[in-house]
Amino acid sequence: MISDEDRVVLESWLRSSTVSAGLVERARIVLAVAGGAGTTATARQVGVSRPTVIKWRDRFAERGLAGLGDEPRSGRPKTVDDSAIIAATLDAPPETLGVTHWSSRLLGRHLGIGDATVARAWRRYQVQPWRAETFKFSTDPELEAKVHDVVGLYLHPPQNAVVLCVDEKSQFQALNRTAPMLPMRPGLPARATHDYQRNGTTTLFAALEVATGRVTDRCYDRHGKAEFLDFLKRVAKAYPRRELHVVLDNYHTHKHAEINDWLARHPRVTLHFTPTSGSWLNLVEVFFGIITRQAIRRGSFDSVAQLVEKIRAFIDGWNDRCHPFAWTKTAEEILPHATRQRTSDARH
Repeated sequence: MISDEDRVVLESWLRSSTVSAGLVERARIVLAVAGGAGTTATARQVGVSRPTVIKWRDRFAERGLAGLGDEPRSGRPKTVDDSAIIAATLDAPPETLGVTHWSSRLLGRHLGIGDATVARAWRRYQVQPWRAETFKFSTDPELEAKVHDVVGLYLHPPQNAVVLCVDEKSQFQALNRTAPMLPMRPGLPARATHDYQRNGTTTLFAALEVATGRVTDRCYDRHGKAEFLDFLKRVAKAYPRRELHVVLDNYHTHKHAEINDWLARHPRVTLHFTPTSGSWLNLVEVFFGIITRQAIRRGSFDSVAQLVEKIRAFIDGWNDRCHPFAWTKTAEEILPHATRQRTSDARH
């Protein structure tokens, strides 16, 4: 017999996603026995052996819920200090090893312990020496003003105006695989040869309309001021008699004298520059990632013309199914993460 309080606890273990699988199994055994099932029936129902049922039935009868926990294991006590492993991991390897970071085998050999011991300590403290990430802080003196300007356009666009994100994606390569790609099969992803033949490159200029997701595009052989000016004219023509606010980065061709002269003659077009090292503020970069993943990366192209045709087809299809690009973060939420901390957070 089990008390109502113990039954509530045992049944909560069965529903919990955080209780260990061992405790769940023991709760099922105790509840099955309490429900009148015999030792053999309980073993068959839970999927364990008869001795296991007898063990946990008797442990619960003697000590209640406390008897279902794990007891200290026999054997030699642990002698390796995880903190020493983590401290050694965080130190750079000796120059004599010629490596930039530790592997579990190298560190285990260095400390005179097993590599499995090192790996367990890394898992326990979530230390991953093989991983590395990049970061970049903007040093633009007008960082705050530019972030407020661009984010303000996204969150509160001027009335009756069109907000466009413009950039060029250079070096789109027309790569031709040395063998036909193998199609996806159940249990197998699509596969392509690792080697390829280069058949030239193209530069994609794109203007993303934030409110709709529609893209105006043009491919060029180069990406100088002449190409950028030609693309600006095409964008202006695509939105006649509309006030245009164009978000773009600080590439030098965007600020050339010829561009400024054209802008002076077309005051309805206003450029808004992202901060230096702040191209992540430009939503067209999201679109470039989409077209790369969905149309270019797995493609195989015999020529630049074939690549351009593929880009054109994708954007035509995209414009048929496009959707708005919604920016959600305010400038106040972004700025603390976009600037380097001026003081150390070390505790002394």
